[in-house]
Amino acid sequence: MGPEHVAYGMRVSYGLPYVTPDLVIAWERGITSPTNAELVGLAGVLWCSPGDLVGRPRTLREHRLSHGFAPEDVANAVGLELLAYLSMEEHDQWRGTDRQSSALADLLGLSLPDFVIVAGREPKLAALLRNAVTTRWQAYVRPVAKVVPLGRRLLEDSLQKLHRQYQGQMVSTFSWGGSGAGDGGQDFLDRVVDHFWTTVQDNTG
Repeated sequence: MGPEHVAYGMRVSYGLPYVTPDLVIAWERGITSPTNAELVGLAGVLWCSPGDLVGRPRTLREHRLSHGFAPEDVANAVGLELLAYLSMEEHDQWRGTDRQSSALADLLGLSLPDFVIVAGREPKLAALLRNAVTTRWQAYVRPVAKVVPLGRRLLEDSLQKLHRQYQGQMVSTFSWGGSGAGDGGQDFLDRVVDHFWTTVQDNTG
């Protein structure tokens, strides 16, 4: 189907008279993103689910759409006013209580890494982990625990292992004439959150 066929189907079958081939092309190129109604219409025209178009969900909105829920469905399920929920979705930051967070995770099937992203906590977690592996990891057990709800013993074991991995990377990539961590060390720091979740999984396996 060409963009003109998709646009025509959305105008005729889904009551979206403003959809043009140029708008469809803009969606394809990632220049702009479809609204909820547009995404539902687009999925209908293409005979797939909205989740198929989203790919691997990362934001709260993408997780909701991948399950085919309307905003009011999620708001009602977790006990939030619709406008409050929509504000969180719009700003990509979940601010619900522990009970609401648990309900959200159950409803959308969120893993702990998914929830940390949805809650807008990943940048803070990354900064804490970088400090933990480059300095004394013991000082960061409590701060990390405030971001990630894991048991203290599991966090201690994971941070200690992560610290060892980074220090080992530093030893293997260190150049006496170089200026610091080297490419290997920087790559580890850039992907420190992924390394952390892998380490946590290994320690719980």
